Amino acid sequence: MKNNEALRYQQRLDNLFKQIATFSGDVELQSHWARYLCVLVSGFLEVSIRAIYGQYARNKASHYVANFVESELKGFQNPKMEKILELTKSFSPTWADELKIVTDGELKDAVDSIVAVRNNIAHGQNVGITYTTIKNYYQNVVKVIEMLENQCQI
Repeated sequence: MKNNEALRYQQRLDNLFKQIATFSGDVELQSHWARYLCVLVSGFLEVSIRAIYGQYARNKASHYVANFVESELKGFQNPKMEKILELTKSFSPTWADELKIVTDGELKDAVDSIVAVRNNIAHGQNVGITYTTIKNYYQNVVKVIEMLENQCQI
């Protein structure tokens, strides 16, 4: 991660994942933590996307345009892959096309699953997410965020 805000969030999550890995003997405890991690990973995705595109606007546009972009990004929530692609297309249709191709499959599924499971958790539904599954989703989310940074050349 190159964006400071995204990097701090990632470091916090990396540390938490390491701590929870030590509970390997207690699958039920790990499962409870997996739900919490899912909420945090979803937040990481939202915050990172806002931070990356906000930084891009600050680096490339006038102060007034950057303020507008950052204001608009505040409403960006529930970032399923289709929504990320729509936002990316607002900056560059070429970027969106490239991102769609490279994220199709496992990366898209991870992003969409994180948001879907987070929403189920928020609405009090039972979810069967495991620590291993959320860790894999997280690793894929990091890849997507790094792709966005690379496109913005941050």
